[in-house]
Amino acid sequence: MQTSILAQLAAAAPAGAPPAWMTYLPFVAMAAIFWFLILRPQMKQQKEQKAKLAALKKGDEVLTGGGLIGKIVKTDENYVEVELAQGVKVKALKSTIVDVIPPAGSKPAND
Repeated sequence: MQTSILAQLAAAAPAGAPPAWMTYLPFVAMAAIFWFLILRPQMKQQKEQKAKLAALKKGDEVLTGGGLIGKIVKTDENYVEVELAQGVKVKALKSTIVDVIPPAGSKPAND
């Protein structure tokens, strides 16, 4: 009796492979996850950094990639002249500017 039930269940099961598009579904899902969790935020961050560098102006206090903090004296298309101390000026690539330091009197928006 049990063998007849098992035979009926085996005969009722479809005997074909899944459709071809189902085999590619995990790869498409991984690509979508990769895009939304890694690539998209990174592109947004690069866009913000590029806008920040384009907006550099004389008098901004900046942090360089080497960890030096100074005030911008002169800007060019590719270079900035940064005054590190009184009378000490260095020429740096704009791309090496990591961050613009807000003025001391301004408060962060979340405080």
